[in-house]
Amino acid sequence: MSRTREALAAAGAGIVTMIVVAALGLWAAGAADLPGGAFPRVVAAVVVIAAGGTVDIAGNTGDLAQADAAVDVVPLSVTLAGALAMAAVFLLPLRHRAVATTRELADRVARTAGCWLLLLLVLALLARQDFRIPVGDDTAGDIGAELGANPTVGFRADVPATLGVGLVWVLAVLTLAFVVSRRAPLPSPLLHFQRSVRPPASAMLLVLLAYVAIGLVVGVIVLLTRGHPGETVAVLLLGLPNLVWMALGLGAGGAWEGHVDKPIGLPMPDVLDQVLRTEGGSRTLDLGTVAERDGRAWLLVAVAVVLVLAAAFTAAVRSPARLPAWRHALEMAAALALTLLVVGLLTGISARFGLSLMGIGDLGGGLGGEVSLTAHLLRLAAVGAALGLVTGYLGSLLARRVRHPGDVRDARVGEDRRT
Repeated sequence: MSRTREALAAAGAGIVTMIVVAALGLWAAGAADLPGGAFPRVVAAVVVIAAGGTVDIAGNTGDLAQADAAVDVVPLSVTLAGALAMAAVFLLPLRHRAVATTRELADRVARTAGCWLLLLLVLALLARQDFRIPVGDDTAGDIGAELGANPTVGFRADVPATLGVGLVWVLAVLTLAFVVSRRAPLPSPLLHFQRSVRPPASAMLLVLLAYVAIGLVVGVIVLLTRGHPGETVAVLLLGLPNLVWMALGLGAGGAWEGHVDKPIGLPMPDVLDQVLRTEGGSRTLDLGTVAERDGRAWLLVAVAVVLVLAAAFTAAVRSPARLPAWRHALEMAAALALTLLVVGLLTGISARFGLSLMGIGDLGGGLGGEVSLTAHLLRLAAVGAALGLVTGYLGSLLARRVRHPGDVRDARVGEDRRT
């Protein structure tokens, strides 16, 4: 029963944290004024999406109208907050353990996943609402009602898909918690991985969190100096990692492809809007195109190099003293390439809304809008590997004069004794 309570505490911590962050972000964005008491349902939908679930948007437009809408964007602020809260509470009972059996860890993970899916199911059932879409002034609305063309749009969580992906999400979070944590216990057969996998994995987590911290500081400065408090707070609480992790990719030399034909309510920095705003086709978003509009973009390179080099140095200090520099460089290359690949997958955006009434307007034009952003995954992985290779080698050289926690031989002896 104790393990069940601990599992429920971990799952509950993740869900509650996500609900609070999503609610505050949506409130700052003005969603509290939505009609029909829809605010709690919208919060539930955002948490479902943040946990990897699926929310479908559907329209009921009558005989004379057509509607088309879709939103595919992950609110990574909500995702990150929930993942950190769940991982911290899950690992809390294990913090003083050096070794744990495979059976015990599997039991704890299974219980936590079960509690998580139960809570996620409740949110998925709550995440449904319909809204009426105004098509003009009162007269036009009356005419539309007479003609049976009062468009509505609503959202529904796809419960089976949400639970399926939600299970993958919680297993991924708990697995990463063991991979990046320096003190989480591992089964004896896996102890030899903690000196080769954990240092670079922890270093990548530090890089991602450092970018979030820097973005938070910049956001607070913008909030205090430029106004627009609601929009700024909404970005910080809903999509801050989306922006700052993209900055990491751009600073490393990565690129995205996308376009914005007209705004549809998604917050986006002015410089990105300027680069991506096109009448047709798409534009490449990389360091060069951003620097054409704001020369400060080159600072992203310096920030990326400094933070990744600091992470590589930290990982080298925590690695065995006899680990060759080339081996550490390869580990950092693999870790950063994988990190940027995941960043590219998570920061994609696909959002559109279109409405046509009796042939007036079109599904992607006058009465609608579209935003799309897709990462160049191979380029991100390649530049991540290159930057990780260089910084990993330099970090290993810099760490040679720093006292290491042990060497390869000592680590193996310790593992044999624990076994």
